[in-house]
Order: sequence, then C-alpha cells, then structure tokens
Amino acid sequence: MGGKLVLIDGHSILNRAFFGIPDLTNSEGLHTNAVYGFLNIMFKILEEEQPDYLTVAFDVSEPTFRHKMFAEYKGTRKPMAQELREQVPLIKEMLKAMGVTTIEKGGYEADDLLGTIAKQSEQKGLTVSVVSGDRDLLQLATDHIKIRIPKTKRTGTEIEDYNATEVKEKYQVTPIEFIDVKALMGDTADNIPGVPGIGEKTATAIIAQYGSIENAYAHVDELKPPRASKNLKEYYDLAQMSKTLATIEIHADIDYDLAGAKINGISTLYTEEAYLLCKRLEFKNLLNRFEVETPKNQAAEHFKLVEDEKEAEKVFAKLRGRNCGFYIVSGSDERCLGAAVSIGEKETFFIKAGENLSAKQILSMFTASEAASYATLDLKPQLAALGLLERQENGNIALSDLFDGVIAAYLLNPLKNEYPYEDIAKDYLGQMVPSKADLLGKQTIEQAMKNAPEAFLSYVCYMAYVAQASKKTLEDDLKEEGMDQLFSEIEMPLVFTLADMENEGIIACRDALMEYGDKLAVRITELEKQIYEEAGEEFNINSPKQLGVILFEKLSMPYGKKTKTGYSTAADVLERLAPEYPIVSDILEYRQLTKLKSTYADGLVNYIAEDGRIHTSFNQTITATGRLSSTEPNLQNIPMRIELGRLIRKAFVPKEGFEFMDADYSQIELRVLAHMSGDEKLIEAYREAQDIHRITASQVFHIPFDEVTDLQRRNAKAVNFGIVYGISSFGLSQDLSISKKEAAEYIERYFETYPKIRTFLDGLVAEAKEKGYVTTMFGRRRPVPELSSSNFMQRSFGERVAMNSPIQGTAADIIKIAMIRVHDRLLKENLRSRLILTVHDELLVETAVEEEDAVKKILEEEMHGAADLAVTLEIDAHVGKNWYEAK
Repeated sequence: MGGKLVLIDGHSILNRAFFGIPDLTNSEGLHTNAVYGFLNIMFKILEEEQPDYLTVAFDVSEPTFRHKMFAEYKGTRKPMAQELREQVPLIKEMLKAMGVTTIEKGGYEADDLLGTIAKQSEQKGLTVSVVSGDRDLLQLATDHIKIRIPKTKRTGTEIEDYNATEVKEKYQVTPIEFIDVKALMGDTADNIPGVPGIGEKTATAIIAQYGSIENAYAHVDELKPPRASKNLKEYYDLAQMSKTLATIEIHADIDYDLAGAKINGISTLYTEEAYLLCKRLEFKNLLNRFEVETPKNQAAEHFKLVEDEKEAEKVFAKLRGRNCGFYIVSGSDERCLGAAVSIGEKETFFIKAGENLSAKQILSMFTASEAASYATLDLKPQLAALGLLERQENGNIALSDLFDGVIAAYLLNPLKNEYPYEDIAKDYLGQMVPSKADLLGKQTIEQAMKNAPEAFLSYVCYMAYVAQASKKTLEDDLKEEGMDQLFSEIEMPLVFTLADMENEGIIACRDALMEYGDKLAVRITELEKQIYEEAGEEFNINSPKQLGVILFEKLSMPYGKKTKTGYSTAADVLERLAPEYPIVSDILEYRQLTKLKSTYADGLVNYIAEDGRIHTSFNQTITATGRLSSTEPNLQNIPMRIELGRLIRKAFVPKEGFEFMDADYSQIELRVLAHMSGDEKLIEAYREAQDIHRITASQVFHIPFDEVTDLQRRNAKAVNFGIVYGISSFGLSQDLSISKKEAAEYIERYFETYPKIRTFLDGLVAEAKEKGYVTTMFGRRRPVPELSSSNFMQRSFGERVAMNSPIQGTAADIIKIAMIRVHDRLLKENLRSRLILTVHDELLVETAVEEEDAVKKILEEEMHGAADLAVTLEIDAHVGKNWYEAK
C-alpha cells in the first residue's frame, strides 16, 4: 500500500506543551498555552514528515483502564491541572476545525490506540511516526515505526527520534525488552510499582543479559547484586503485574478508517474554521500560515460608499429616531476625511469628504440628525471634529446620547490591553470580522483610502457597524453586572473632561528643559569619573554584563545572582548593596539621572507642539484598577523621590496672567481603607486629625504619642501603606531592612491594633475566590483569575490583587468624580481657569490670577464632596508660578 502516517499522542503532547510554554490567556480568560504549543509541535512534525495520513489519539475523559484489575495503580495518577484540563476540548475543537482525524475509546488509553494503529499500518506497508512525550512508546519502535519525542528547550522544540536501532543504542535493550526494564524499575509517573530496590541501571543490566523478566527469574540466584536477586524472588508477582501495566496493547478492538485520515498536504489543514478559532484564541503568530480569505459577515455585503450631497442627506435622514453607530474618520493631520454611520446590518455607509461634499457639510448634517442614540468606539479623539469640546452641545447630539463601546467593553473586562472592534464583535456579537491589520496592513488611513479603497471602506464601516450592533448587549451586560451607573455617571462624563484636558495641554518651556538637561549632564559626568575611580578602571556603566563583572568579580561584592547573560544588576540587587558600597550608591544615582535626561530633559522637547504646549494622551482603558495613565509623553511618571527629579517641574509654566494651583488628596487610599473596613480605631485616628503614622506607631508599639521616634513613625508608615497593597512579611522586611520575623511581628501588631482591617482584607480574598472578582465602592469589578491558578506565586499575587484593587479602585473612582466636577464647575461658572493635568491623586489647574479664590473654593468643595466616607477627604492645595512651586 505504501505512504506515511503520523500518529500523535494527544494528551501527552498537550501536557508537554502546557509545561513547556508560559501561561497564556486570551481576552475571554481561556488558558491557551497548551493548545498553542501543541499546534507548533504538530506543524513542525508535519513540515518535516510531509505525511499522507494524520491521526491524533486521546485518552477518554474518564479512563477505564485496559487492565481493570490493576486500575488501583493506574488510577492514582496526579489529577490534571485545571488550566490544562480546560484546554483539552479546545484542542479537539481546533483539530476538528482542521479536519484532522481524532480517536478515543473507553477501555483503552491513547497509547493502546496508537500501538494498535501503528502495528496494523506497518503490516499494510506504511511508514509510521508516533509522536509522544511518553517513553513507554519506545516499545513500539521498529525499522518502519519511528517514535518521535519532542523536548521543549530555551532554544525551541527539539525532537528525539528512535527506530529500533536507536533504542538499542541508547538503552542497551531492544524495544520489546524496554517493557521489561520499565517493569523492573517501575515508573511513579505512570504508577507502575516495579520491584523495590531495582533502579534503572540494574534493571537495564538484568534485561540486557537475560532478555526478559521471566528468563531473569529462571536465573534468579545468579542475579547481581544480591539485593536484586532477593527482591525479584520476593516480588516476582509484582514484577509480572508491572510488566502487564507497562505493555501497550497492539490488538485493541477499534474501528480505524485509514482512508478517512488522509490529508492532501499541510495547507488543507488551514481551513476557514481553524482561522476563526485561531483568531478567537488570539494566536496571532499562527494566522500568517493561513491563506484563506478572511471570512465576511453579512453586514460587510451592505457597506456602501456615499460621495454625493443628496445621497448623504438621504442617509442622515434615515438616522432620525433610530439607534445609530458612527465613526468620524480623521487623517494623521486630524483633518476630517468623512463619517461612517450604521443603522443596522443592512445599512452602513461611509460618507466621504471630497470636492462635491465638504467635511464641514458632512459634520453639520450628522450633528443635525435626530438619532435616538449615538454609539461609537473610542469617542475621545472624535469630539473635536464633532464640536463637542468643553461640554458644548452641537446640533441635536446631546452628550447623554453618546455611548462609547470601548469603555463599556473595558469595564466588563478590564484585564485586556486593547479593545479593537474585531474583539468587541467577537465577544458581544458572536461574529468574527477582519481586523484593521487584516484589511489595511501597515498602511496609514490616507494611504489605504487611496491605494486600497475597498479595504478602507470595510474598516471604517466595521467601526460604525460594530458600535451600533453591540450597544444593546454591552448595555445589558453593564446593567447585569451592576456597572451601568459607573459607566453613565463616571466613565462617560470623564471622556469629555479628558478630551478638554488633552486639548488644553500644558506649557513646557524649551529653554528650561535644555538648561535642566545641561545641569544633569554636569552631574552625570561627575558621577562617571567617580565610578571609574572607585572601580579602578573605565567600563560601560550602562552594560549590565560589564557592571556585573566589576561588582561581583573584581570588587567581590555579595548577593551576586548569575543569570544566563551574566550577573543581575537589577535595582533590587543594587539597593541592597548601596548602604555599604559608595560605588553602588553612585551607580544608582547615575541611572536615575541618565533616565531623567533621556526621557524628560531631552525627550519632552520632542513633544512640544506649535502652541508651545505638551498635549499628553490620557488613557482610560489601560489599568485593571480603573486608574488613569498617560502616554506620548507619560507625565504621570515624573520622578519625585530625588530633588533633581522634582526640579523638572520648573519647566512647566502657566500662560501669562495665570498661575498653577495644585491640589492633591492626603492619604486617600488609607482613608478609603478606614471607611471600607469600618475599623473604629482607624476611623477615630483620622477624626482626631493628627499624624496618622505617628498614631499608628503609638498604638502598634504601645508607647505614648509624644514619645514615638522618627524611626518608629517611618516603620508605621511603611506598614500603613504596605497593608493597602497586601504586603507580606518578606516585602516589609525588605522595605525596612529588618528580619522577616520582625516584619511579621509588626504586621501582627498592626492587625491587633486594627482588627477589622484583617477581617475586611480576608473577606475580600474569600469573596474573590467565590465570585472570581472584587468590586469598588462604586461597583467597578476587577476579575482575579490568578486565584484559581495551580501556581503558588500566581495565587499569592491574586490575593494581593484582591486586597488592593477595591481600595485603589475606589480611590481612582473618587478622583475621577472630583475631576469631572471640578472641570464642569469651571465651565459652568464661566471661569477662564482650566483643569489641565492629573497625576494619580493630584489635580493641576491653570488658574487666572484673579480667579484664585474661586478656583480654590471649587477644588475644596468638589474634591471634599466627591464621596461620602466615614472619614473626611482632605486635600493640600498650593499655588505657584510653575508646577514645582505649586506642588
């Protein structure tokens, strides 16, 4: 008959991939590393083998062993990890989608099926390759049956190959004799008991000499060493049972259709169904293997380009009284190129700006439309084109009618990094649609509009269609999860606040930044010389490899941790050495200053726009806790620990006739903890309005308030803030440079002082384990999938997340409420002052000098009143002629 057959041991390769590849999860929270690894191994094998036939064998879900009388041995295997178990149906679904034959049968294990099919196929004249991580299958090896064992290494997957000759060369026994070796030595992984006192070396020597357990038993008195002789006599029955357990069945009663397992080349496996599943599982690196056309949904058949004014009027007239999805398309220069609108699966249009129809006309017609609601994806960048900045209402679009599907999707699953329209379509419409990259590749919007008009039309129309079609589901899900108010009263209003702040920007003085950079350069040069003198030679301070050699070899410093690329010179290692070694202290300062110079002194200059201002982008959908972040540039990460870092704030100045007013919350997360835990002592400590850290030190160390030392206060402060972040005794010991035992005692005393805090934090962890998520005071959910991990470190991290997220998330919600209220009042009271920046717990207002009192009153009232807590929300407000002075 001829031909080549590849057989794959499903569970074995899935298991090998699971432990060989770091944990991966997709946006649905599905673990996918085993499936991803399995596919990579399978493709590697198929590309090497180019087989005619392919079959994957699985154990049945609930194994009924081939030797029922011995099930007590095989049945005590360690249970499969949950993260692996949930991937078994996924790989079966993927193989089905690819048209790959799979086989499983009750009463048999996968290796029985593989053994039977391999031997039957060999008899029919086929060459067979059996792929498994289980060396038991070496017993099947012949000149025509090759056993292939993948090994995942740092350099990638390597495969060991064994025909009969290779088995004999490596193990000194034939494949059939390999069964007897395993029976004598046993295998704890397979629960094969073996003979006590006989290991692999002895077992191999015995079988190499005698050929079988039975023959060895016939010469039992001659066996060496004497212990092996004695034990084989005593445990011969156990040896016989072990041999039965180790022997793969090659005459299993199965129906196997070889013809049905035929594949016509590897390319036939790359089906449309498999492509869709790879997209769902987010295997982006595998998608380029597929040459199938990206599947189209029905909506795409009705995408239409409109370039005529009268046609455009007809489209916008259709919006009246209906739920509309839209996307205002802008180019890289922010010039409006047109608007995509959708009112259903069969009515999605792109109204293109051109000679016959200006962008101004399009936007005027759109804002005058009277749709019942307006849904979009990523609203903030579109507000300027719509004329909706500074809470201005334009035409018939009320701000309350606007709905941002990206923000809704973020609230429902805050663990993702991004929320593209294709993910929203998949998650909330059950539709697989092509992504922007699928359609446009690396082209810009303008390039695609010119060079790939059909793909461009699909992209902009999908943005509008998905926004419109997903709105109802997103709204229902928000309501079901108790986040509809959070969405409508905090997150959506915040879009307008952030858009105005971005539009306003902050003045950055170019000369001041350059002067600051020059100061840094002088100090950096001084440090370089100092470090070279202390080292006794010049070297590249920025090279971790060279630095490691200097510190841990030449200077013989302790704590050297060698990695595959050299010694670790990470901050935690150096900070441990710094108090004892001046050179390390200098290196840490050098690192800080070079970072300041490159990222801020030099880097910020590149972000100054024509108006002299830096317009950072505030990200509302990045952090899982609800905190805001900023990028291009990141103005929320300016170093504050060292004075030279703080000095950069001098380069940020208000416009003429204005000053900066900076207000930040005092210990907001600790105050939130006091409120949420209901701990009377902590609440009372805040109500006394004294130094909270000194009060804590006084109570924890049982000493009068006035006698608390600065060191005791510092330690209490570390515990106060550490508790909020679920700090461990090890973490606290590192922070305070004390023993782990002392740190544990500090934490224990803290919980004795504030008992309800321990109850509260324990309750958060228990709630997260039960529900899978924790919530803030305002209903924001933070999923904690790490708590169900089989990995101890992951579970420990999950516990810290469960304790911290409700506190940090509530603080973030409060700050957002304060931002919205301050921003809106400045506009409502017709003040010239504007909120321009937020950094964590801090708000910065560019304040007209004559409005100082009014702005201070607004900040105090709105920041104090942002939440009703059992303790007051306190703020510190200062004014200055630059950001440094105001802070």
